[in-house]
Amino acid sequence: MNTSIAAVVGPGFVAINITIQNTAGAIKQQAVALLNNADLSTFYNCSIEGYQDTLLTHSMRQFYSHCDIYGTVDFIFGNAAVVFQNCNVYPRLPMQGQFNAITAQGRTDINQNTGTSIQNCTIIAAPDLAADNGKTQTYLGRPWQLYSRTVYMQSFMDSLINPAGWAVWSGSFALDTLYYAEYNNRGPGSSTTNRVTWPGYHVISATDAVNFTVSNFISGDDWLPATGVLYTSGLM
Repeated sequence: MNTSIAAVVGPGFVAINITIQNTAGAIKQQAVALLNNADLSTFYNCSIEGYQDTLLTHSMRQFYSHCDIYGTVDFIFGNAAVVFQNCNVYPRLPMQGQFNAITAQGRTDINQNTGTSIQNCTIIAAPDLAADNGKTQTYLGRPWQLYSRTVYMQSFMDSLINPAGWAVWSGSFALDTLYYAEYNNRGPGSSTTNRVTWPGYHVISATDAVNFTVSNFISGDDWLPATGVLYTSGLM
């Protein structure tokens, strides 16, 4: 947490058209660009750039719209109730021997109403990873904590995503208590045919997916209109 370039704690914080960049590089390992601890916070048309642990969505309710997010290992992590909508997610080239995990959600109790929802986003390789010609494996996420919860829905996944989709943290840790789900994604990396078969992994229907939309997951209809930020409250 002490590596962050920017830390946000004020309720109702809004950022528009800014870049937050940690230039430490992959070699420095954990190096946070943005630490967000602000309830009802919104980032619109921003770029959040780093390598390992780029964006710490630490707690509270958060919304990111039309943002670019760059990183390598666990680069969207934390235990907020957070929705990413219409964002570009760019996995980069990590250090040799590492693999990319886009998310590492940190829910520690089954009763917590937290999780990471990624809706109508585009997941493609950053130029350095694309030049690696598929040698580096990239996964949608891995379970940082016992009740890790992440949902990808209506998003484009390019071919960089490993067919298994998700990676383990350590052995069988959390595989039967996590909640990982996919709904109506598209692109060459979106096929669920060869996905993991863990008890906590699900291919869900619209009935379940609607629970992870802005209006239902973070009560966005109550506060987002005041920010002037563009968003979609339900499924697209």
